[in-house]
Amino acid sequence: MKTIIKILLVASIGLLSYFCVMSILTPIKFDETKTAREKEIIQRLIDIRTAEVEYKTQKGGYTDNFDELIKFLKSSKKKTVLKEGSLSDKQLEAGLTEKAAAKIVRSGNRSEIIAKGLENFRRDTAYLDMIESIFPQKYTAETIDQIAIIPFSNNEKFELKVNNEYYNATKIKIPLFEASAHFKTYLYDLNHQELLNIIDVQTKLEKYPGLKVGSIEEPNNNAGNWE
Repeated sequence: MKTIIKILLVASIGLLSYFCVMSILTPIKFDETKTAREKEIIQRLIDIRTAEVEYKTQKGGYTDNFDELIKFLKSSKKKTVLKEGSLSDKQLEAGLTEKAAAKIVRSGNRSEIIAKGLENFRRDTAYLDMIESIFPQKYTAETIDQIAIIPFSNNEKFELKVNNEYYNATKIKIPLFEASAHFKTYLYDLNHQELLNIIDVQTKLEKYPGLKVGSIEEPNNNAGNWE
C-alpha cells in the first residue's frame, strides 16, 4: 500500500509540474507564433493598401471588391516619369524650372539644349505594367490573386470595406477604406484559451481583435493598427 501511495504521489507531483511548466510555456509559444505570423500578414495588408491607393488615384475612390481590385492590377498601367540629371543651383537661379527644361529637351532644339546646359537632362513619361511597377519581383499576373488571402488561414480573404462618401468638417469628400484580418482567421489552430484571452482584451479596450489597415470611420492616413 505504501508503495502504491508513493507511486501515486510521484505521479501527481510530475503531473502538477507538467501543468505548471505548460502554463508558462503555452502563452510564450502562442505569442511567438502570433508574432511570426503577423509579420507576413502585415506585409500583405501593406500590399493591399498600395493597390487600393493606386486604384483610388485612377478611379477616384476605393473598392471593396477583391475581384475588381485584382482585375485593375492586371489590366492597368502606372504613369511613371523617368528622370535623368538634375538642375543646378545656377540654372534654378536663372529661372529655369523642371517643366521648362523638359519642354526644351523634348523640342529637340540642339543649340538651345546646349545653351541651357541640358545635354544630360531627361524627363520622359512611361506607362508601366501596374503589377511590375508597384510590386517588383513580388507578384505576377499569375500570383496577384494571393493578395486577397490571409496567410495561415483556411484560404480566407481579408475583409475589405470602403466609405467613398465620407465628408470632413469642411465638407471635403475623402474616400476611406479598410482591410482587416480577425485573430480567429489566422490563430484558429493555436491554444483556444489563449486566443479567447487576446480577443477579450482587445474587445474590452475597444480595439479591433486582429490586424487592420485604414478606417472607414475617420481618416487615419491609411495607417495600420500595428503602426
